[in-house]
Amino acid sequence: MNPLGEVSFRRVCTQLPSVLRRIAKMSWDIDRRAVLLLLVCQLVTGVAAAVLLTATARAMRPVLGGGAVADRLHEALPALLVVAGASALSRGAGAVAVYAERRITPRLTTVTDTALVEAVCRVEAAAYAVDGFADRQEAAEMGVIRTHVMVTDAQRFMSALVKMVTAGGVLSVLNVLMLPLLLLAVLPAGVGAVLTARVDYEIHYANIADRNVRGMMRWWSTTPKYGDEVRANGMTDYLLYWYRSLSERVDRRTLAAAPRTLRIALVSSLVGGAFLVATWVALAWLTVTGRVALAIAATAVVAVQTTLAALSQVIMNGAAVFHTSLYLSDMQAFLDDAGERAPKRGKLTVSAPVKEIRLEEATYRYPGKDKPAVDGVSLTLRRGQILAIVGVNGSGKSTLTRLITGIYLADKGRVTWNGADLAAVEPATVWACTGLVPQIFAQWPLRVRENVTLGQPRTFDDGPVWEAVDAVGMREAVEDLSSGLDTLLAREVFGGAELSGGQWQRLACSRALYRRPPLLILDEPTSQMDPRGEHQIFEEIKAIAGDRITIVVTHRLENTRVADHIVVMEQGRITEQGRYDDLVHAGGTFAELLALSQDR
Repeated sequence: MNPLGEVSFRRVCTQLPSVLRRIAKMSWDIDRRAVLLLLVCQLVTGVAAAVLLTATARAMRPVLGGGAVADRLHEALPALLVVAGASALSRGAGAVAVYAERRITPRLTTVTDTALVEAVCRVEAAAYAVDGFADRQEAAEMGVIRTHVMVTDAQRFMSALVKMVTAGGVLSVLNVLMLPLLLLAVLPAGVGAVLTARVDYEIHYANIADRNVRGMMRWWSTTPKYGDEVRANGMTDYLLYWYRSLSERVDRRTLAAAPRTLRIALVSSLVGGAFLVATWVALAWLTVTGRVALAIAATAVVAVQTTLAALSQVIMNGAAVFHTSLYLSDMQAFLDDAGERAPKRGKLTVSAPVKEIRLEEATYRYPGKDKPAVDGVSLTLRRGQILAIVGVNGSGKSTLTRLITGIYLADKGRVTWNGADLAAVEPATVWACTGLVPQIFAQWPLRVRENVTLGQPRTFDDGPVWEAVDAVGMREAVEDLSSGLDTLLAREVFGGAELSGGQWQRLACSRALYRRPPLLILDEPTSQMDPRGEHQIFEEIKAIAGDRITIVVTHRLENTRVADHIVVMEQGRITEQGRYDDLVHAGGTFAELLALSQDR
């Protein structure tokens, strides 16, 4: 839906005060002194405009009167000096206003951008699977971008409004008919601005999904991390085809709107021009017929020009402010929605040690899916136990770990930690007790040290960091880097380094081990490692298992020998469970998968 579809010029006028109050409040929260400075500048601009027109009227009488030129200029000199002073004051106020804007805008953009990032990071993980979430996020991003011009547009609107009121007042005193004619001259421009804004916003909304996909396609195509795959598999032409197709689809919508905006501009210009001609004709008629003196007519020319410019700026900047407010509304709607989707589960807390985690008929279905990913699972995990979860792809293994950690909440049934239902527990206390190595893990463009300690309080003691690095067999690799723990792991940045896939996976494991969590979950933790690294990881798992609950998700069934208990999942259900030796001889799915893995 295009929110500008039913917007009229009248609605723009009625809503501008609330929009300006909103912008003022946001700016006030950022920098009160700068806002006050902007207000002072507006007052100075208005006073300067009034003084300038008044002084101009005084100067015109002697300049256009009789007598010697030198005498006339001498008589007009004081007023001319006031005109020069008022002009200088107005320009100075404008410069100070720009300074105040620049104090507000960068921090305002930072605050809104940070709020958006925080909202996305804190939203319930299930929200990512809701249709339209990514598109609404893209629309909110545009709101952040528009904050760059928001204060400027508002300031220009207020400045023009003050000048318009001042100049219009002077013009009304000179002749009451002039101001209505000028209003009619600029009104078509305002209507045209609103109609053009409708078209722009309509195109913006129509292109959100394609721009979102195009942005993702651009990132995946150009990031060096996937450059080898793109080149060696001949993907370049195909990716460029899709990128070009998406871009052309966006361009077609934009170009299709060009004739509409041209018609709007032509009609508004013609109508406005006709009324402007009428204004000048009226002024000429008043002067020729002697209804206004020549000096007053000359002053009226200046007042007309000032009022016309101010009116045009009021109309155009008013439309710009309103247009910007729509993008801000998108952003605020997303932030409000994200706030509603942020975890609000209760005030109970959990803390170490976590002695027992229990699932009771837990069921979870992803939004838009017909079948549950986890379907009626009951399971008990106890401290000191290693649980292995196995099954084919899509059987619900990773979803089960998300339920156990409280990343997802069960649709039916419940998950408890030490008897506390996760639906009533503050999630931050759960995640403070969790160490997770996901199947798809982040390769953070940070130093080695931060890649290990990320998410933990900052420490200046590298001893625990090296312990975690040693636990995954990465000491030699880290010491070989140019700056050891201080090496930036981002090849794209000067001085940065890159790790192999297996080394990155070891580092992800070290990050989880550094936390020393009561619950440790490793989802395919050694899929990219060599046999030596894999052996070391599982030896470490066994060594530290005594004071925590450990879960290992793996396709390498030989690795499940380390587990005290194994569950086999199929289509979201547990179909087998027991110890390794029991399952090997049970003749079920576990035995079948093990035989297939060995038949190579």
